[in-house]
Formats: sequence, structure tokens, C-alpha cells
Amino acid sequence: MATAVSVSVLEVVEALELASDQMSSYVNTSTGEVRTVTHEDLQLAEDEDDPSAPDWQREAVEDARAVIDSDEWVELPSKFDIHEWEIMDRFALSLSDDEAMSELRGSLRGRGAFRHFKATLRRLDLEDAWFAYQRRTLESMAKSWISEHGMRPDESPRTPP
Repeated sequence: MATAVSVSVLEVVEALELASDQMSSYVNTSTGEVRTVTHEDLQLAEDEDDPSAPDWQREAVEDARAVIDSDEWVELPSKFDIHEWEIMDRFALSLSDDEAMSELRGSLRGRGAFRHFKATLRRLDLEDAWFAYQRRTLESMAKSWISEHGMRPDESPRTPP
């Protein structure tokens, strides 16, 4: 029986933090490599090569082409799958200070909720607590995702090159 491939939880968390409308991240189920590619590069990868493109762009398009041409790459959750608003609400609910909880939950209503939430965090001096909570949540999400896809979460810290 083959040993499950190891995937860096840290690299998956970093990819989840990068999640946006313009890029997607993938994990190679054979190697554990995490790769983030722009949607523009994915589109270009489906077209013919452009010999006039700069080297950096041709490399990025080749990376994207490798992802779409192989069944070994599995897409990580998108920014829509992550539900950052729910994470922010759960953070607010986790606070023992009822006034801070109420203010943070109130900042999540209406237009500009993300901006208001972050401004309220700053005003209440809760930014460090929020970033730690967000990181723990993304780590948990990463470990679950890796395991659900038949790979082994590697929680070791990054080693310098």
C-alpha cells in the first residue's frame, strides 16, 4: 500500500489567504506541491503559445498548463468556499467582552462590512487576536481538506533554503 503524500499545512494556509477572484490554488496529489495560478494564465494556457510573451509570462502559463493538463492537481477551496464573513462572525461570538462582541457583530452588517470589521478591530485593539483566530481557522480548514483528499497534513515549519 502506498504512503499518502505529505502536504505542507503552512503552504495550503498561505494559498487560502491568497484566494481571490483573480487566482486559484491547487495541490498536486502525487507530489504535495502547492501551486497558485492566475485565472488569466489559466485562460492563456488553453490558447496557443505566444512567442512574443516575456519569459516570466511563458513560465506562468506553463505552470497553469501543467495544472489543467493533469488529473493530479486538485483545486483548493476558493474565497467563496472559505466564507470569511462567517469566520469573522464566529470570532466576534468567541469574545468574552460582550460590548466588543456586539460592536464587532454590528460592524458586519450592511455595506462595507469587511472594512468596518477591520476598522473596529483596530479601534478595539483586537487585530492580533483576530489574526491568530483567523490563522487557526485556516489551519484547521487546511488540515481537514488535505486529509479529505487522501493526503497527509505536514505541520512542520518551513525550513530555510
